[in-house]
Amino acid sequence: MKVGFAGLGAMGAPMATNLHRAGLLQAVWNRTAARSQALAAQLEVRAAASLADLAHDADAVVLCVAADADVLAVVDELAPALHPGALVIDCSTVSAATAHAAAATLATRQVDFLDAPVSGGIEGAERGTLAIMVGGSEQAFERAQPILQAMGKTISHFGATGSGQATKATNQIMCAGIIRAVAEAMAFAKAHELPLDKVVATLGQGAGSSWYFVNRAPNMIRNHYPAGFRVRLHAKDLAICRAMAAQHGVELPVVEAMLQEYGELIARGHGDEDISTAYRLKAELFERQPD
Repeated sequence: MKVGFAGLGAMGAPMATNLHRAGLLQAVWNRTAARSQALAAQLEVRAAASLADLAHDADAVVLCVAADADVLAVVDELAPALHPGALVIDCSTVSAATAHAAAATLATRQVDFLDAPVSGGIEGAERGTLAIMVGGSEQAFERAQPILQAMGKTISHFGATGSGQATKATNQIMCAGIIRAVAEAMAFAKAHELPLDKVVATLGQGAGSSWYFVNRAPNMIRNHYPAGFRVRLHAKDLAICRAMAAQHGVELPVVEAMLQEYGELIARGHGDEDISTAYRLKAELFERQPD
């Protein structure tokens, strides 16, 4: 298969690199051309001049962009240039409604679509060990296996179009709770003057551990939050979760609380830091002096 990749951010670039290692990557595109040109030179593949250029001789195109509007705009530009029978795999995190709209646009060109959001952080993208949650036809899912297996380790088909995004929304709700709990726990441990490295090493093997705790609590110890998964992006994802829950007449307390905290962090200028910067707010709870 000849595969093009659109969207070379923190997740997309290593995912494209793993497709190259599997011998599948033909060309790359990014809104900022310098980024696609640099990766293309590194991998010795073609830097597409446009999305139409990326699509015109591709058997499949993988997307990894930031937001719903980006997915729809990219699909609109790809669709006329894709040949019938091609496949588009969207690894962005967007709403199920956006997945349905993208699939409908591509169906008019006889192009299959899979919504295939991912989880596992930059580490998983680099190692090719992402969890990939897929919605779309069983036939398209089977065709996509060489591509998906090059990028991920746990690959699951959840049903029709949109079900991959609904599963990712479920994941993002879980992450919101874990992020808040770890930040509170680490602030509590610091206030009790515990050796924080030892706390992470020990509790990382305990019942309360998680991938997030082991990999992101060290950021809190150093008070340094290099962008892994940015606050702005998780806030965007949780807004999607809020809207999907509202369709059922439900408000989710964990989502609402995390959105409020993210709003405070963004207002303070921390929106482009890693989500572990939520620790800032929890540490402040212990720093306040009683009246």
